[in-house]
Amino acid sequence: MNELNELRDQAYENCLIYKEKTKRIHDSKIKNRIFNIGDRVLLFNSILKIFSGKLKTRWTGPFTVTQVFPYGTVELSQTDGPNFKVNGHRLKHYFGGDIPHMVVPDLQTSPKANEFGDGSS
Repeated sequence: MNELNELRDQAYENCLIYKEKTKRIHDSKIKNRIFNIGDRVLLFNSILKIFSGKLKTRWTGPFTVTQVFPYGTVELSQTDGPNFKVNGHRLKHYFGGDIPHMVVPDLQTSPKANEFGDGSS
């Protein structure tokens, strides 16, 4: 019974050591982003991953930071809606200009489309 208790204590200590190491590795990979009031940011939208479309971007915005709360919470404002709060880990700084309304121009069919016998010649 004593050996069983010693093995249990040793397993418990090894578990604690493992948890500390994995936490240290995880924390080293987190980027500490600092946001100030008035910054323009993009918001990561994780809901889009369930829709089809591999090339669709998951970042929306830009939004403006209106308030920064402790522990990483940030309040954002949007042009046509109410302000809302998000976790700062879902944000990244936006340095570009205005996003164009039409991302993909209208594509025109090439004249070679009729070469393969669609019956319109």
